Amino acid sequence: MDDQDEEEKKEKAAAEIQAVNERTGNVELIDPRSSRRGFLKSFGIGAVLVALGGQAYAMLRSLFPNVLYEPPQKFSVGNLDKYNEGGSFLEDKQLFIFRENNTFHAISAACTHLGCTVKMVKLNQAKKVTVHGQEMDEQYEFHCPCHGSKYYGDGTNYAGPAPRPLDYFKLELSPDGGQLIVDKADKVGQDFRLTV
Repeated sequence: MDDQDEEEKKEKAAAEIQAVNERTGNVELIDPRSSRRGFLKSFGIGAVLVALGGQAYAMLRSLFPNVLYEPPQKFSVGNLDKYNEGGSFLEDKQLFIFRENNTFHAISAACTHLGCTVKMVKLNQAKKVTVHGQEMDEQYEFHCPCHGSKYYGDGTNYAGPAPRPLDYFKLELSPDGGQLIVDKADKVGQDFRLTV
């Protein structure tokens, strides 16, 4: 009975508001309490949506950094004439370039254990070793000063904690044929040689 009275009161109030609107020429009368509540509700929902949108934008934006701090993986290491017979160490590139007559190959100077720079050690006298079933005369070796890993001259690990051989990188000539290009993103087998 009370609900029915309440509904009748609401309908009567709405009819009065509509009558006033018609008399005053289309000016709407709005209940000030419902207007304030509606405004606060809309403001709260809008604030939550803006906060969620900001969080989503920040998450997506973090997937696309503005700057790439890694140096380029493909670069020139200079003219062919720059390299004499044997190995040359390029400290800034952490790389060894070897020349044997007209063939070149590049070996990483980063130890495969934790990335320390290995040192090339020239042996006092050639040492016969068997690597992958082939007997070789070693003239030099690579030693890691950090944890004692040792590698034969072809980069094969034989002592210390190093888990695998040193990496070999692809070499190619620049289009004009004068520059040696190393691609550290392209690892090749130990038998890779660039003949010029």
